[in-house]
Amino acid sequence: MLMTTNAKLAVLIDADNAQASIVKELLEEVSTYGTASVKRAYGDWTTTNLKGWKDTLHLMAIQPIQQFNYTTGKNSTDSSLIIDAMDLLHAQQLDGFCLVSSDSDFTRLATRIREAGLVVYGFGEKKTPAAFVAACDKFIYTEILRPAAAAQPAKSAMDKEATKPSSINLGETEVIIRKAITAFARDDGFAALAGVGALIIKNSPAFDPRNYGCQKLGELMRKLSFIEVKEVHRDDSPIVHLYVRLK
Repeated sequence: MLMTTNAKLAVLIDADNAQASIVKELLEEVSTYGTASVKRAYGDWTTTNLKGWKDTLHLMAIQPIQQFNYTTGKNSTDSSLIIDAMDLLHAQQLDGFCLVSSDSDFTRLATRIREAGLVVYGFGEKKTPAAFVAACDKFIYTEILRPAAAAQPAKSAMDKEATKPSSINLGETEVIIRKAITAFARDDGFAALAGVGALIIKNSPAFDPRNYGCQKLGELMRKLSFIEVKEVHRDDSPIVHLYVRLK
């Protein structure tokens, strides 16, 4: 988590490049990073291809912003969203932005917002260009927000399979995880999981344990064969602190 739940966020949705079916789950995800003080969806609402948004806009209290496509083949929605984003940025009443789109056209917008010192959360499908993903502080693939993805069978705390190492294919992310652990490691090799997770996201904004079938970072770490996990219990607190090190 990059910000507290008290952070004021603007959720700006490119309706031409987002699906109404996951907006409920998307806003629930946004609530873990802050409060959606502004909720706007941009598109040409006179066209039939956005008719599926009608009920969602009402139920989620999202303000539709009308933008006509004046020229065939040209998308005026992007420009309207960018202009509003800059107006909101200069009003200096927000702590961050949530940009919902799979379009690389918002790469420079995300960069400009971060240059102003505000946090940017990106939401888009896995087809989103790498440039836009890298321009955000954190990027969440909307595929993991679908109800079917969250419908995982509940596991008991005593379920040994939950902690059994497995061969999860991390790809290039394994290198990033190893470097993050090394960077935060103490003399005994252990590093606080919270610090490791924060550094991983800085180096790989799209990193999310849910991309690998795990709900929490600790769950993912327990399943990686090259990592050892240690739990630390403190007498004055019920909170369990997790530490990890490379085997």
